Amino acid sequence: MEPHGRGAAPGGVLVSAVLPAGGSGERLGGATPKQFCAVQGRPLVSYAVRAMERISWISDIVVVVSPENIETMKTIIEKYGHKRVTVVEGGITRHRSIFNGLKVFAENEFSSHLLQKPEVVIIHDAVRPFVEEDIVSKVVMAAKEHGAAGAIRPLVSTVIASAADGCLDHSLERARYRASEMPQAFLFDIIYEAYQQCTDYDLDYGTECLHLALKYCKTNAKLVEGTADLWKVTYKRDLYAAESIIKDNLSQQVCVITNVKETLAQVGFLLPESLKSQIKVEAISVSLSKNDSCLQNIISGQCYNFVCVNDKRWAIQETQELVDVLEKSNIPVLYPVVLILVHLDIPENNSFSIGMEDLTTIKKFARETKKKNILAYGLLIQYKDPLLLQETVNSAAAVIMALIKDRNPELIGQLLVA
Repeated sequence: MEPHGRGAAPGGVLVSAVLPAGGSGERLGGATPKQFCAVQGRPLVSYAVRAMERISWISDIVVVVSPENIETMKTIIEKYGHKRVTVVEGGITRHRSIFNGLKVFAENEFSSHLLQKPEVVIIHDAVRPFVEEDIVSKVVMAAKEHGAAGAIRPLVSTVIASAADGCLDHSLERARYRASEMPQAFLFDIIYEAYQQCTDYDLDYGTECLHLALKYCKTNAKLVEGTADLWKVTYKRDLYAAESIIKDNLSQQVCVITNVKETLAQVGFLLPESLKSQIKVEAISVSLSKNDSCLQNIISGQCYNFVCVNDKRWAIQETQELVDVLEKSNIPVLYPVVLILVHLDIPENNSFSIGMEDLTTIKKFARETKKKNILAYGLLIQYKDPLLLQETVNSAAAVIMALIKDRNPELIGQLLVA
């Protein structure tokens, strides 16, 4: 999910991207345009930028926003560490905004810093956050060969036409038609010439870039079958769907960290085994301070969930070492990280009480880590009956999975019992 080092584009061509992000989001409802709505604490447009940014062979990313949102967009770029991004003032319509984005590569008077003109330019909506490199590469290669290309998807519903009286006139044969999606890609000279020739009517009322290439440059676009994740956030319910997808992507792996004490050996083995049926597990069975390189490798492998098992009183100091490593990695800047402090209690009798000091310590730690986008929770495993240990560990694993999948910031600092 992170950007790689710079590499060669498909076919060795110079490729850049233009992301129109100037819409008002009227269909979404609310005062905030959809591209700036938060999803897991981060603006939607940031996900689309990152999707392009992580593709090493895209040279420049131009984000086109309305004049009143230019400073907001610049703040987003700085906060989330986006690279190779230029912010451009948009026009009053989608096509005028895209045209402004293209001008940055071709007209000195439009930008104080003229970007290198690409051979192929990608156009992708800022509210389509889940595009993968594979489909982008296919569209770029098709555009290099045919002049223009775009992703398509099968129609979900049959398209019908209504008569003047509001009754059915006719319906289209659904199998013959496709939904036009993004990304689209063009030889830069073709799409730029098309926009230069556009009528005001096209610039004000048109929506389809592929149509402009056909109408003004006689370029028939190659259509590339897209994937199901190319959908566009349009309505409020789409934001919830986007959040669900992101949570699912973040819940693919967990790192379980235990120390080497004998009292933890059994739980340190059983807990990862119980979790393995639901999630990929990396287990570390040594002190954090002695295992920095291994931990770094796990973090760099895009792990966003950590479980620290200890028989000390919450071992806050040791867990802070993990927080420090995570903070240095910048991983929490982009996505919320789940950190679960598991305390193994082996009481000498059948009673065990949690003091206010314990609860205060956990809550204070959680409040501090939340500022770093690390969501900390407490979990107590009571080791009373060895015969019931497996059942208890399974219960703990279920709680851990629920916390990882839900990633609820309102529950941080809570102490749960398995």
